[in-house]
Amino acid sequence: MDNYTEDRIFEKADFTIDPLPLGVYEQCSFHHCNFDQSDLSDIHFVECHFKSSNLSRVKLPKTSFRDVVFEDCKMLGLHFEDCNEFLLSMKFDRCILNYSSFDGLKLQHISFLNSTLHETGFVDTDLSQAVFGNCDLQGSVFRQCIMDKADFSTAYNYSIDPEHNRLKKARFSLQGLPGLLDKYDIILE
Repeated sequence: MDNYTEDRIFEKADFTIDPLPLGVYEQCSFHHCNFDQSDLSDIHFVECHFKSSNLSRVKLPKTSFRDVVFEDCKMLGLHFEDCNEFLLSMKFDRCILNYSSFDGLKLQHISFLNSTLHETGFVDTDLSQAVFGNCDLQGSVFRQCIMDKADFSTAYNYSIDPEHNRLKKARFSLQGLPGLLDKYDIILE
């Protein structure tokens, strides 16, 4: 990598006009930045913080996210399965992740808080000990996932088939019970 940037704050940068250079970004902050449809391929983000930024439809082949926090970000249509899986670690708070995909990833301990994940894909994903705190999961697909000890107790609008996912000691609320029984087309009162 030619470019190494450490401990820098990017404020209101429009990377759709002036693309972020290829390189390593360590302990950097991106506040109110626009990455819409940008190509972040092969860029490494280590202990970075994205806040109030638009990362919708960005290209992520071989992108590294290691201990990265996304807060109040718009992230529509992202293919996280294209990321570099080595030490992949992210946290999302108050983000919009609609139409995104996390298929085939190992995301143990991942945290989604107060976020919207409509029509988001989790196929063959390891979500062991993941937290979906106060998340709207309407239309999201969970298939062949490992969700041991995952916490869905405050999540809502989900549909998870216990016969096609491993849910050992996963936590759900009583209000979320219909989301585990959808396929049976029964009426709960």
